[in-house]
Amino acid sequence: MAHYLDPKNDLTFKRVFGEHPNLLISFLNAIMPLDQGRYIEEIHYLPNEQVPFSKGKKNSMVDVKCIDNEKNQFIVEMQMFWSEAFNNRMVFNAGKAYVRQLNKKEEYDILKPVYTLAIINDIFDHKTDNFYHHYQIVNKENTEEVIHGLQFVLIELPKFVSHNWEDRKLAALWLRFLSEVDEDLRSLPPELEANAEIRQAAELCQEAAFTPEELALYDAYWDAIRIEKTIRNASLREGEEKGRTETLEEVVINCYREGIPVETIAIITNLTVEQVQKIIDNENG
Repeated sequence: MAHYLDPKNDLTFKRVFGEHPNLLISFLNAIMPLDQGRYIEEIHYLPNEQVPFSKGKKNSMVDVKCIDNEKNQFIVEMQMFWSEAFNNRMVFNAGKAYVRQLNKKEEYDILKPVYTLAIINDIFDHKTDNFYHHYQIVNKENTEEVIHGLQFVLIELPKFVSHNWEDRKLAALWLRFLSEVDEDLRSLPPELEANAEIRQAAELCQEAAFTPEELALYDAYWDAIRIEKTIRNASLREGEEKGRTETLEEVVINCYREGIPVETIAIITNLTVEQVQKIIDNENG
């Protein structure tokens, strides 16, 4: 019986999509709104992007960047939380990638599009049940008139329902892979097992494929996500109840109540272990 790890984790996401071009090609061809008849046949990972997660790094976003055989760039992100700043960061990163294509001696006509695909394990649009959002620069009066250069696809993973995508079966399988494969899964659903690429991706997520050191990083990533979620939720509660910013002491207490070790709280808050312990002792009387 297999024991799977969650592909949304930094370690597994980059193992699947950052080290196996055939899987990333399949994923992009299935998910992205490419022109009719266009098919990505080859990709090359951009350098210095496969940076492993390090313990103590506060980061709920994982990304992989590549360029295809037509020199179009793709930024693929796995975002665990939604925030109002996410849009600005996403546009900034895409714009930076677009600008970096050109040096001072080159003409603008060599510029190629940059596509961002953001899989978000959160809900940001509460006004609709749509989980797939495609953005590009269009004329407001005539939306068929498009300025090419940047496109963004945002997918709200918690909203995804596979039967709503019966006309895009491979895309639905990939999103089911991201949604359903986790530590509680013991056997791959038949529909996923039947697809060779999905099956390969799932095999890459089996716990037996990772070293003890890698599994420690896998757990550390979830610890960091749990801490970030605790801080976010605590800040929201305090904002709703008191209309003010959470103090550092409250961050310490909320983390402590969630069972987060004192040493880890010290890393997150940039306090010493002694300072953290003193705040906890004062709270406990």
